[in-house]
Amino acid sequence: MGICLVKCSGLLILHVLLLCMAMNKSTGLTPDGAALLSFRMAVASSDGVIFQWRPEDPNPCNWTGVVCDPKTKRVISLKLASHKLSGFIAPELGKLDQLKTLILSDNNLYGTIPSELGNCSQLQGMFLQRNYLSGVIPYELGNLLELEMLDVSSNSLSGNIPTSLGNLDKLAILNVSSNFLIGPVPSDGVLSKFSETSFVGNRGLCGKQVNVICKDDNAEPGTNSESTSSGQNQMRRKYSGRLLISASATVGALLLVALMCFWGCFLYKRFGKNDKKGLAKDVGRGASVVMFHGDLPYSSKDIMKKLETLNEEHIIGSGGFGTVYRLAMDDGNVFALKNIVKINEGFDHFFERELEILGSLKHRYLVNLRGYCNSPTSKLLIYDYLSGGSLDEALHERSEQLDWDTRLNIILGAAKGLAYLHHDCSPRIIHRDIKSSNILLDGNLDARVSDFGLAKLLDDDKSHITTIVAGTFGYLAPEYMQSGRATEKTDVYSFGVLVLEVLSGKRPTDASFIEKGLNIVGWLNFLVTENRQREIVDPQCEGVQSETLDSLLRLAIQCVSSSPDDRPTMHRVVQFFESEVMTPCPSDFDDSNSD
Repeated sequence: MGICLVKCSGLLILHVLLLCMAMNKSTGLTPDGAALLSFRMAVASSDGVIFQWRPEDPNPCNWTGVVCDPKTKRVISLKLASHKLSGFIAPELGKLDQLKTLILSDNNLYGTIPSELGNCSQLQGMFLQRNYLSGVIPYELGNLLELEMLDVSSNSLSGNIPTSLGNLDKLAILNVSSNFLIGPVPSDGVLSKFSETSFVGNRGLCGKQVNVICKDDNAEPGTNSESTSSGQNQMRRKYSGRLLISASATVGALLLVALMCFWGCFLYKRFGKNDKKGLAKDVGRGASVVMFHGDLPYSSKDIMKKLETLNEEHIIGSGGFGTVYRLAMDDGNVFALKNIVKINEGFDHFFERELEILGSLKHRYLVNLRGYCNSPTSKLLIYDYLSGGSLDEALHERSEQLDWDTRLNIILGAAKGLAYLHHDCSPRIIHRDIKSSNILLDGNLDARVSDFGLAKLLDDDKSHITTIVAGTFGYLAPEYMQSGRATEKTDVYSFGVLVLEVLSGKRPTDASFIEKGLNIVGWLNFLVTENRQREIVDPQCEGVQSETLDSLLRLAIQCVSSSPDDRPTMHRVVQFFESEVMTPCPSDFDDSNSD
């Protein structure tokens, strides 16, 4: 579970030990029941439903969410949608060889889809949509010859669509949309009959089903593992090593910090000295390098040597916490190096606490942090370099405008990243500085939430409140500016402002608003009273769809409500966005904000 769960690991281990003892005492529990208990142990948290399962029962047939055959007492259905399950899917579910329906949608499950599910030979429906699952679609799912419905949409799945799915002659419904799948869509067998709607939202797919010509017409999708490797090699060649995107469930966080970095840059900028090694010339003195998972194939000496070459010419950005440099290694890999200056005596404790969080965060929509090195005067953090720059730059500083679909994709990525911080971390995290400059874009213009320097753990499990004031004017919720009390709902407000910024192409405190005594939220409220809310959209944006725009405006209006209680959770935001914005239809969103 990573460092993020260290504080609760003791309780979890105790829970598992007690569960195992109960299992040992209960010799009468059926094998199906034992498999479900393994699933229960793999779930770190939920709304409590599966913790009501009792190991001492002779069979699991009376457990909530479980349906058995009345004669054989074998499990034929597992239905646990929308129960806030957080954890991974235990491979032991593959032992339920009589299972016909598996519904785990609308939860916070992460990790990979177990290949062992290919052993559930009687399975007719598998619904895993709207989770945080990563990795590839298992090739073994092609063994489920009775399968009629497969929905794994709205996750973080990568790689190729396995050709084995073409063997599923009974498959009537297929939905793999809104993932990170790449390569040709197989036309083998039953897969040839599915239309673009089954695959939408995977920018790397090509083929006749998605009306995108593959660059290599001779390319044939092979086994899932082979084609995944091929697709990843193509991605690496395309971006020449500049873009490193993690597609596995274990996204390690590594950070890098060095002595005297800030003073070298400060002297260079203040006095104009042309000292190429001024940034970190004393980096070797007292600096310690920490690497959590060994993701960087470099020695400390290699990294230190590169730090000494950085100067003002390598600066690619700056912010409230420091300057960002472009760090190019000898093998062609490029990283973003963020210099953080020691600001007060209490910062070290704050920084070390933050490292515990950052070291365990793993999600497709978060910027991947690689390593850190600590010194008495300054710190450097090393991130994956994202070639698309920041959303702020893309919206306000470039001549090429973002089209409508791209803007929607960016909003969805930012929402998923923030939803992960709010709902899938334990303890949960408030970002506290959501803004366009903290949303970075990769080469495909997919969004990543960055800069957790202001994030704080939610220590109070009931109030979910932290009281260190931070953030950027224009994005701050009114109650936060008044009280300094940051909650998940203040993040939601900032996200709503971000949505309006993407829609309008204007910064929250654009000069045209200030002249009228308004900000972007005030402008929206004025347009709503005039029934002119559609006028908020950027006139330079191409491909705007009126129904999609109306749904997105309803979402934004809810997010920037003056009452925190009226704002949806980020988990609900993602659900609404995918069901109503990406597929416009009449909505009951206004009546169902609860999560």
